[in-house]
Amino acid sequence: MKDLFEFLRELRANNNREWFKENKPRYEVLHKEFIHIVGQLIDRIAAFDAEIAGLDAKSCIYRIYRDIRFSPDKTPYKTHFGAYMTAYGGRTSSYGGYYLHLEPGESFVSGGVWCPEPAMLKQLRHDIYDNIDEFITIINNKKFKSVYGQLEGEMLKRMPDGFPKDTPHEEILKHKSFVVSSVKPETFFHAKNWMDEVVEEFKLLYPFNKFLNYTIGEYFGKV
Repeated sequence: MKDLFEFLRELRANNNREWFKENKPRYEVLHKEFIHIVGQLIDRIAAFDAEIAGLDAKSCIYRIYRDIRFSPDKTPYKTHFGAYMTAYGGRTSSYGGYYLHLEPGESFVSGGVWCPEPAMLKQLRHDIYDNIDEFITIINNKKFKSVYGQLEGEMLKRMPDGFPKDTPHEEILKHKSFVVSSVKPETFFHAKNWMDEVVEEFKLLYPFNKFLNYTIGEYFGKV
């Protein structure tokens, strides 16, 4: 992990193709190790979330190369290693899952559903509204809240159409994503037991993801 963070620090200071070409052998070693780490996480998550079993680690890992075609930022490489572990396609899946983000000064673990398409978001909101007591019980669980805090992400300024404007749960329904995260210092990943702690925090996400994924399964006609 120390080598991984040091590589990313150097990449941040030298985000150009010439430097990356010279240091690509280092990247390839670290990328191979990251695949191994993600594979271990998948196996351990599958112990409590059976739908993750058999997921290919490579399908969960994001490319380090940035898509700069439409971006004003033309730096060619991402300065983090990231993996999204969920059923039905890994990183390309619309289902809620478990995300690991390693970046100097900006590492975190997270889960849930990020920026679903409008029709899916509408269905998620309706199912949350129809089962609000269950959803609140999940996100207000003492351990869950101590690790992940509140729902994150962009919100509407007004209540979405189709919901009563006097509902006491408008701050939940205004969300455009249903995501939570836990920020980690780099030193967290230097500890020998860091993976044990991440797995325990991912375990807290399971009821949250399960709730969201039931709706997504219905949306795709798989329930």
